[in-house]
Formats: sequence, structure tokens, C-alpha cells
Amino acid sequence: MSPVTPWIAEYLWVAGQNTYDDLRSKYKTMTSVSIEKVTLGDMPEWNFDGSSTGQHRGHNTEIIIKPVAMFPHPFLENAKAVLAECYYPDGEAERSNTRKVAAELFEAHKEDEPMFGLEQEYFIFKNGKPFMWPENGYPAPQKNYYCGNGSQVCGRELALEHYQACLRTGLKISGVNAEVAPSQWEFQIGPCIGVEQGDHMIMARWIFQKIAEKYGLEINYEPKPIKGDWNGSGCHMNFSTKAMREEGGLKHIEAACERLSKTFLDDVKFYGADNLERMTGAHETSKLSEFTWGVGTRHTSVRIGNDIARDGKGYYEDRRPAANIDPYIATARLFASSLGYEAPPVSLLTPQPWWDALEAEAKRKEAKQ
Repeated sequence: MSPVTPWIAEYLWVAGQNTYDDLRSKYKTMTSVSIEKVTLGDMPEWNFDGSSTGQHRGHNTEIIIKPVAMFPHPFLENAKAVLAECYYPDGEAERSNTRKVAAELFEAHKEDEPMFGLEQEYFIFKNGKPFMWPENGYPAPQKNYYCGNGSQVCGRELALEHYQACLRTGLKISGVNAEVAPSQWEFQIGPCIGVEQGDHMIMARWIFQKIAEKYGLEINYEPKPIKGDWNGSGCHMNFSTKAMREEGGLKHIEAACERLSKTFLDDVKFYGADNLERMTGAHETSKLSEFTWGVGTRHTSVRIGNDIARDGKGYYEDRRPAANIDPYIATARLFASSLGYEAPPVSLLTPQPWWDALEAEAKRKEAKQ
């Protein structure tokens, strides 16, 4: 047997703080199987020091990382990028491992073929402020930036470098566009089935971390990074099931909206920290304290496209999720709530101060009706 040419596996994982800028990785030289023949099953489990990431439990600080997906490496030759889940040494999923929760839910209902497409908005930042904004003051008001071309547009080279890197990695990235504010952009991941949506979004965010690192920039996913008359950043979720995509599917979409109207106060807790700052009813948003839906609307919680209403089948768009969502648990929650399945519980989340304010506002509105 001829010797295997060594190649690089970069293992990456979601660390404990969030799923957008707390993405860690390290490199491993592989010699047990060639890069041409390797499969996911050939990739060994590995480990890291959880005390250095805040993920350990007790005195045993080791965290085991188990490969769950593998991709061509976007930047290194003779290399693969290996996405992994985190586990404690006793085999229990690490507390921030929401991928396992989502994967089990999607597997239990795989006959529904839940399909997602996520629209990831973000700002490009440098030194704590939007990239290329004036040193003092603000740029011209929002009007000419969305899908714009010209000197008013900021950051196109970075957005396109990310786009091409995602394509090299084999991600299901379906498009990119400049957004409403300067230095604000969007990329779309999907359509993907089930947990693949979260995997491809995590990979896309990781790729952007690498590119931003190279240029000394930050990718900002805060829901409302610039206060005042500037759009926030969302991550609209387009969703359908097999039944919704087939003839007569519109009735299943409408039934999902009715179910969401009963669970919305808990659903929105899965849609990103500090999302109340973004969802004010202005800047193409609805209010988190109520659930609304309509055809062709962009001020409602859920939008059904005019083409979907005309064709009587398709998908719907949940416009409430913020840019900083955990794509695993958010898609799982939307899927379960839409179909009336047992949903991931709120106890999985870290309580947020704005939850009480949200529920109080919802009660005031209900009392007035």
C-alpha cells in the first residue's frame, strides 16, 4: 500500500456564547486516509480544553468534538473543513449543542421534508462602527443603498469575496445583495432540508469570520446596531413542508399561521437576543407583542407571497427572526410550532430581560381588545 499524502482537516465547532462570532477551530494532520477517498465516517472524534472556551463542567474540562459534516476547505489547499458537535466526556451533549436538539426533531418528522431558506443580514464594522461611515456624523439617509450600485455602496468587495468562498465550500448560498443601510448586506442560505440549514449557515458565518480576520474587520449581527432611523438586521426564515409545496398547499400554510398565532410569545424568544429593539413596527418590521400575517405584506409577522397566494402552494416567510439567531434552534422551533408538534422548550434558552416587557405589552393589547 502506498503511503498517504498528509492533508489538513480544520475542525470547527460552535462554542458556548453564540452561533455567529464564537466559532472555534483547530487543525489536524490526516494520514490515515487520503483526501480523495475520505468520508465523514473516516473522521475521528477529537477534543479540546473546555475551560478555555467556558464550556467545561466541573473539574473534567475536556470537551469531545464529533464530526457531523465535512466540506471542501474554502481557503486552504489539500484540506477539508469539518463541522463538529460538542459533548461532555460522559457522552452527554454539551449545554450549547442545539444542533443535536434540532437534528433529533427533524429526524423524528423527516416525512414532512421541512425546507428552509434564511436571509442573513449583517453590518460590516471596523473599530466599533460601520465600515466606511464618516468619521464624525452619519452618511446620507437610507434611500439609495438597497441593491444599489455606485460610490454610495460600502463593502461590496468583502460581500462578494464571502459569496465566492461559500460557493467553493459547496454551501447552498442562493444570493447576495446590498441592504437598506450603508455597509449593511445580506446573503441567503438555502433551500436546505432540516438540520442542513443550520449547518450551512454556521459554515457561512465561519467563512465570514475568517475573511473579516484577514482585513481587521468585524461582521456585526446585532439586531439594531445603529440606533435611530436606520434599519436593523434580521434573518428572515422562509419555510415550507412537503404538503405546503404540493397542490392545495396554501391551506397548510394558513393552518400553520393559525398555530403560530397561539405560540408567538414563546416562539419569538428563539428569534435572537435584544430583538425587541429591532421589531418596533417601523423599518419594515412588525411588533413582537402581536402576531399578524398577510399576503404580500412586509409589516406583518409572516408574509405569504403574492405568487404563493396565486398558485395556491409554496412557502411562507417569517420576518421576525433577528440576525443573531441560532439557526438550529430557531428553525426547529418554527417547524414544530407551525405543525403543532412538541417544540423545543424555552428552558433551553438563557432568560432575557426584554421577555417580561414583551409579555406585559401583549397583555395590555389583549386587554384593549
